[in-house]
Amino acid sequence: MTTVIARKPTKKAFHFPTSGDAKRAQRKAAAKAEAAEVVVQAKASEEPKEPKVQADVVASAKPVKAEKAEKAQKAAKKAAKTAKTPRVRELAVKAKVKPAKKEKVIRDSFTMPKADHERLAVLKRKCLDAGISVKKSELLRAGIQLLDSASSKRLLAAISALETVKTGRPAKGE
Repeated sequence: MTTVIARKPTKKAFHFPTSGDAKRAQRKAAAKAEAAEVVVQAKASEEPKEPKVQADVVASAKPVKAEKAEKAQKAAKKAAKTAKTPRVRELAVKAKVKPAKKEKVIRDSFTMPKADHERLAVLKRKCLDAGISVKKSELLRAGIQLLDSASSKRLLAAISALETVKTGRPAKGE
């Protein structure tokens, strides 16, 4: 047997829009447009700078992205200070630039000889002795960056020096 559950009546009734609502919406849209214009003007007033050349091969691009985000946030704050009305100032502060999106990571697996796997352990130990905790994937990524910066002759020599490995999982007895 089922019981009927009746909902209690709510106090809220349907809201009929009035002309005041339209005016408020227009003012809000105008304030947003003004705030966006102030932010654009603040960004345009910044001097374009020469791109920085990174000497370190292993350096990542994260610091550069962080600098751009910081500059954009400073521009938004500057725009908020120069805004005419408090509402525009508030919207300009809210119009902060979103932080740079993190790069999507991909999980992968691969096969390597035991000697190379032991080399990774040795390299991890060297980094720990130097006071840096590092993961195997970080070591592999650093190696990729080093190979990427190497000349094509050196890259081909390094690849030709490798022994070929049968792909897939090794047998349980091996």
